[in-house]
Parts: sequence; structure tokens; C-alpha cells
Amino acid sequence: MSDIVMDKAPESAEPMTPRLASRQLPRWAPLAIAAVAIALGCAIGAGAGFSSHIQWGLMALVFFVGGSYAITARVEGRRQAKDRVATSLIWSSFVLAVIPLYSLVATTISKGQKVLDGTFLTHSMNNVLTIGPGGGVYHAIIGSLEQVGIAAVIAAPLGLLTAVYLVEYGKGALAKWVTFFVDVMTGIPSIVAGLFILSIWFVVVGSAPASGFAGSLALAILMMPIVVRSTEEMLKLVPNELREASLALGVPKWRTITKVVLPTAIGGISTGVMLAISRIAGESAPIALLVFGSAVINTDPFHGAQSSLPYYIYEQWKNGNPASYDRAWSAALVLIAFVMILNLVARAIARWKAPKNSR
Repeated sequence: MSDIVMDKAPESAEPMTPRLASRQLPRWAPLAIAAVAIALGCAIGAGAGFSSHIQWGLMALVFFVGGSYAITARVEGRRQAKDRVATSLIWSSFVLAVIPLYSLVATTISKGQKVLDGTFLTHSMNNVLTIGPGGGVYHAIIGSLEQVGIAAVIAAPLGLLTAVYLVEYGKGALAKWVTFFVDVMTGIPSIVAGLFILSIWFVVVGSAPASGFAGSLALAILMMPIVVRSTEEMLKLVPNELREASLALGVPKWRTITKVVLPTAIGGISTGVMLAISRIAGESAPIALLVFGSAVINTDPFHGAQSSLPYYIYEQWKNGNPASYDRAWSAALVLIAFVMILNLVARAIARWKAPKNSR
């Protein structure tokens, strides 16, 4: 029997698996490409005599996206280049969305701070000439707080209960119809809500409404579908395991909803309610139809005309003189601050009511 001699592979032989060499752009490459694109956009815009900086920015954006694709395709390949282009477009869309918002806020602050002081916040327009300086927004602040507050008291509980029904109990034709009408109400213009309340008011009372309560009813119509939709989405995010665990312990369903589901989703629900309040705080059409506006302080929302911040802005801008323009810009700044405070309150409530992990 002959022995079979097997030769060993030499130790210096290369491994069978080839090494993959990959090239990547350095981290500073996007910034460098952006700097070059901005320089090219500014140079071409200035050389061509374009007066608008927006045109310069659009050209720089085109150079940035095209340069990112060309350089990335050269170094990393076409697949990574397409990914880089998609990322660049997303960031560019974000910047384009932020620019108008920044411009709006910056313009409102620069023009609204001219007459914004303690006197402006604590006085009304009673016995103040519209063409002269002076006056304030105190009566409009009171009107907005009362009208929006009444609308929130009406719409928030109804919207919350409707969302609970749709998520926890809603089955069959009734739930489908409720969902359909909520979707329809979401797109209703504010003037339509005002006309609806106006017609109902004429049928029931027989005279034209002139009260903050009438405006609150229209605002509640606009607020309710937003509360329903946001609350519905928050309730759907609650894990079903929590419901099943509570029901397995013999807890009734209504108690499971009130003690398990709602506390778990209360952060998102409160945020949705605050966003809905912010949405209706800037409405002026229903107020113009139902409340009529007023130059004096009226703390009774059920009797007499009332003003509000959006209607005050419209009223002052309609006067068409420099003093009224200054008051309108200052009132707009107060309205933006009011909406910002509502959002901060929503975040605080969400953080306070968020479920905490117990150790």
C-alpha cells in the first residue's frame, strides 16, 4: 500500500477571501462642497446682476446637490451618491422650510417691539384716535382668553370622548360614519363654521349675535376634529399588552381606560389639545361674524361685543395709518408669544404626566 503524500500550502500564501477596499469622503467634505456651492451661487448671482438673494440661494442649492452627486459618485460609487443626494435634498427642504418661518418671526419682532410696553398691554382702545399713538391690546387679550377658553372647555371633553369611543368601542357603521364626519370637519374653513353658528343663532334667538360665547361655539367646531384626531392617534400608540394585563386582573374596561390607557397617553393628548387651542387662537373670521369686535373692555363673554387678538390685528391694519400699523405688529407679536406659551405648557404637561419607570 503506497502512502499518499499531501503537500502543505506554503505559509506565505494569500488567503482565499479577498479584502474589500472601500473609499469614503472625509467628514468635512459636505461642508466644503456647500462652501464652494455658496461661493459659486453668490459669484454668478452678483455677476449676472440678480438682485434677489433667493435666486443666489437656489443656484447654490443646485450646485451643492450636483456637486455632492458628482464627487460622491467619483469616490464612493453611484449608489452612495444617490443616497447623498437624497440626504442633501432632505436637508435643503428643511432649510427652505425654516427660512420663511425665521423671516416671519424676525420681521414680527423687529416691527412689533416699537409700541410693545406695559401701557400697550394694560390699556384698551377706548377713547383713542386710530390715527394717533396710544391705546393698547388689553381688551383683545381678555376676549381671546375667554373665547378660546370656552371653546376648549366645550371641544376638549367632546373630542376626547369621541376618540375613546372610536379606539376602544367603535365598531360597525356608526364608527365609520363618525370617522367620516371627523375627516370632513377637519377641512371645514373657519368662515363656514362662523356661518353655521350665525344661522343657528338666528333660528334660535332671532337676532344677530354679539357675544364672545357665539364665537366660542364656532371655534369649538374648528377645534373638535383636531382633538379627536390627535387623541385617537395617541390612544392607538398605547400597547395592547397594558390593556390585556389590566383586563386579565379582572379590571372593568371603563376602569382600564381611565386608569391605564388615558394616563399612559395623557402626554400626547395634552399636546394635541394645546396644538388645537393654538390653531383656533389665530382665527378672526368667526369673530368678525359673531362677536363684531369692540374697542372697550368687556369681561362678560355672554353679553355684548368683544374683541380678540386676531380681530384686533385685522382692525388696526384696516385703519391704514402708521400708528395703527405699529399696534397691529405689536398685537401680532403678542399673539405669537401666546401661542408659544401654549406650546411650552403642552411640553411641560407632557413631561409631568409621562409614565415614569419605577425601580
